[in-house]
Amino acid sequence: QVELVESGGGLVQPGGSLTLSCTASGTIYTINAMGWYRQAPGEERELVARTNSGGAINYADSVKGRFTISRMNAMNTVYLQMNALKPEDPAVYYCHAVGYLSPLRPYAEWGQGTQVTVSP
Repeated sequence: QVELVESGGGLVQPGGSLTLSCTASGTIYTINAMGWYRQAPGEERELVARTNSGGAINYADSVKGRFTISRMNAMNTVYLQMNALKPEDPAVYYCHAVGYLSPLRPYAEWGQGTQVTVSP
């Protein structure tokens, strides 16, 4: 079992910054990729940023140049630094991790979500 615990959401003014963090715990054999998704009311959940164990990083076009994902492998933690937040960024942000509990037992887990609100 893998648990993802997120923190760092909150209220920020347009143009402001927030940093989200997500730590994985449990019986983890590997973490192959960790990332952040977001879901606004009435919208589908979408990828924000993702990084894999090989160091590859993907960003949604809407956040390129403003958001930075980083990973501290030793701590099973992934961060999302969000700068220049815009009115279209508010959503519940979810951490996601995929990997293996053991050599033959894959997992894909979601965090509980953390709310990001952008308002004057």
